[in-house]
Amino acid sequence: MATAERWLLPDGIEEILPPRAARLEQLRRDLLDLYRNWGYEQVFPPLVEYLESLLTGAGNDLALQTFKLTDQLTGRLMGIRADMTPQVARIDAHTLKREGVTRLCYAGHILHAKPESLTASRCLIQIGAEIYGHGAVASDIEVIRLMLETLTASGCDSIHLDLGHVALYRTLASAAGLSEAQEWQLFEIYQRKAVPELEQFLAAQVRDAGLRAMLRELVSLAGDRSVIGKARQKLGAAPKAVQQALTDLEQIADQLSLSHPGVNLYFDLGELRGYHYHTGPVFSAYVPGMGQAIANGGRYDHIGEVFGRARPATGFSTDLAELVRRSADPIIPERIFAPAQNDADLQALVRSLRAAGEIVIQALDDAQTPQSEGCARQLLQGASGWAVSAVSTS
Repeated sequence: MATAERWLLPDGIEEILPPRAARLEQLRRDLLDLYRNWGYEQVFPPLVEYLESLLTGAGNDLALQTFKLTDQLTGRLMGIRADMTPQVARIDAHTLKREGVTRLCYAGHILHAKPESLTASRCLIQIGAEIYGHGAVASDIEVIRLMLETLTASGCDSIHLDLGHVALYRTLASAAGLSEAQEWQLFEIYQRKAVPELEQFLAAQVRDAGLRAMLRELVSLAGDRSVIGKARQKLGAAPKAVQQALTDLEQIADQLSLSHPGVNLYFDLGELRGYHYHTGPVFSAYVPGMGQAIANGGRYDHIGEVFGRARPATGFSTDLAELVRRSADPIIPERIFAPAQNDADLQALVRSLRAAGEIVIQALDDAQTPQSEGCARQLLQGASGWAVSAVSTS
């Protein structure tokens, strides 16, 4: 590489510079404090793990997103994490081994081998929270509320929340007796909303006319809360698990209407994002001006099974760097200039101001000035000692 090009970064990899980096770090601290106040304990999963650990459970979805490398000590394949959810599930199932409900949160870098869109970053700062050990809809409601609080604390407004439930499709596909390969084929048709192809598939693969009708209806059941009532009519003959899924969605809508009445709710009963590992409610948050979801989550009750314990689990995550990119330009805090002197009283005052949270820039030589350091205030020595004064603009 030519010397003039050595500053270039790989596509999809970027730096975060001052003052936005300060805003990101402050938001990270604020959100982790928020999670702590809700009872979530922070964990620090490693950046790399053996590949079979990263690509189990939820990780199977991430195989194409995971950078792979060889461990020089063992010769085994390792991966750089593309999502922290499988790691946190491993910690709950195998490392902590707690009984009862466990709330965990995390924040750290993840790396994607491919961007999710043409403009997406490949180096994300993922932050999120998970609940383990509780299988009822109350835990789904809690993590959705925490996700909404996360977005609100980040400065997002006009939040649009999409809700679905993977059990609807799973139950109907199972009742239709579809093979695993057929389930995958039908799943891909739903993802594309390819109605003519759906009709052809159902006519060829599903014998029961009632199940054909319900699977056909599933792709069109999307809209406001009235969709749930329509689903109860259209899917009235479905197994009990379908009715329970609709009840779950009703409870989620009821509780969110009380706690977050300003959030727009949208129901898509054919939404199968994360179908590979999700088992219950799934949810995505959108904000104006962004085509992709800014935060995602859902229930995944079997993710810990490969680690020895199939604990019920639900959670969400978002990209901290994207939250900061979408927030208002950070306010640059005022800084205080201190001259390059070794005066004991000056040093004591500098320490006191820094301890109080002030930013104090002490000059390294006499050539530095308050103006050159971007300081609006300075320490000046007067008859009564050192004191903070405004920098003259004249």
